[in-house]
Amino acid sequence: MAKAPITKRTVDAAKPAEAEYVVWDDGGKETIKGFGLKVTPAGGKIYIFQYRLARVGQADKTAPRKYTIGKHGELTPDQARSRAKELAMMVAQGIDPRQRELDLVAAQDEAKHAAEQKARLEGELAFEKVAERWLEHYEDEKGRRPRTVDQAKHVVNAHLLPALKGKPLPHITRTDLQLIIDGIPVKHRASRLAVYAYASVLFRWAMERGEIIDNPVRLMAKPSAPEARDRVLTDDELVAIWKAASSLRDPFGPYFQLLMLTGQRREEVASMNWAELDRSSSMWVIPANKAKNGVAHMVPLAPRIIVELDRLALIEQNKAKADEPAAERWPKAGSVISLRGKQPLTCYSRAKRQLDEATEAGTVSPWRVHDLRRTLATGLQRLGVRFEVTEAVLNHVSGARSGVAGIYQRHDWKDEKRSAMEAWGRHLTAILNPIHETNVVSISEAKQSA
Repeated sequence: MAKAPITKRTVDAAKPAEAEYVVWDDGGKETIKGFGLKVTPAGGKIYIFQYRLARVGQADKTAPRKYTIGKHGELTPDQARSRAKELAMMVAQGIDPRQRELDLVAAQDEAKHAAEQKARLEGELAFEKVAERWLEHYEDEKGRRPRTVDQAKHVVNAHLLPALKGKPLPHITRTDLQLIIDGIPVKHRASRLAVYAYASVLFRWAMERGEIIDNPVRLMAKPSAPEARDRVLTDDELVAIWKAASSLRDPFGPYFQLLMLTGQRREEVASMNWAELDRSSSMWVIPANKAKNGVAHMVPLAPRIIVELDRLALIEQNKAKADEPAAERWPKAGSVISLRGKQPLTCYSRAKRQLDEATEAGTVSPWRVHDLRRTLATGLQRLGVRFEVTEAVLNHVSGARSGVAGIYQRHDWKDEKRSAMEAWGRHLTAILNPIHETNVVSISEAKQSA
């Protein structure tokens, strides 16, 4: 066994042999036990440290272990000696240098993995990122109706995103989701059920992709379903919607305002044509091929409706550079509600979405466009309008106008419909301008005073 002080001279003098050998440090008082220079047949020179650890509670020691300090050239003999001293002190304290190095590597690997996992959780697995990918997938699925996609987007953007943005999907619990549902008023059962349903689809999709282990919605109690649709907007909600519509660019604003004023179906208002309107008689004739029930329908135009149509006619007049005042001249043809001036409005979901975004937060509970029609019908009843007249205004072939009565009763209720529409127009004007409109009365009150 070769021994010599591990110095530059010793290292430089060490020559390769047929077999690997070690020169152990022997420098008198400066000797570090276990410190040596390994020389390989290829001429490699490597500093090593050999040691034994004492067994816990016993005098004997474990089998010798070797620790590679480093290659000569990368380290000088003095640097290697200094490192050997550190290792000897660790062994004296019962610390295994090799195990400690392994532990450090493992800790570094664990820290790296944790950092990568954190970056993934805060990046691609953040709720908003997963929700964005899911909505794209949901919209691309074959046969998906646009209205269903719009509702999914509304649930994500209006309910889930505000509470879960920035939170990693695997960290979202059913408690988080339950708090969102509990935050929706109990009376809005349809919204509660929609959040539950779409959240379940979203998290199940993520689970199937391996992004989460389980669907947190799975063990949640399903909210009760809403009763049959009977949503009627309050006067305050009508005012809020009207104001929001007024802030929208044409034709979205006029579209919703005419829906409120006429109570006709969304497709009928959206496809309104100037050729169907007669200002001199204040009448709108919806052709049978446009009416949902296939029955031509005459809609009296109340003064408030005339005001809105005059404004739209003025816009068309300016486009055509006509000289005749809009109040005396409406276009003879063309779409009244048009996105590009030619084709009727068809993007109902887009229009409703823009209206919802423009509506002041908290002023209107979730509603549908069809609720405007139900609201007008209910409003006419409150104003004292006969049920048969209300049915006629809505062009319903049901109730008082169905069966035998519908066959033999041929009265068109033209005058009664006009009175009803004018009363509704006055009511809307009153709630929109409460300070200036104080003399509005219902139809029944007007008859009593006559």
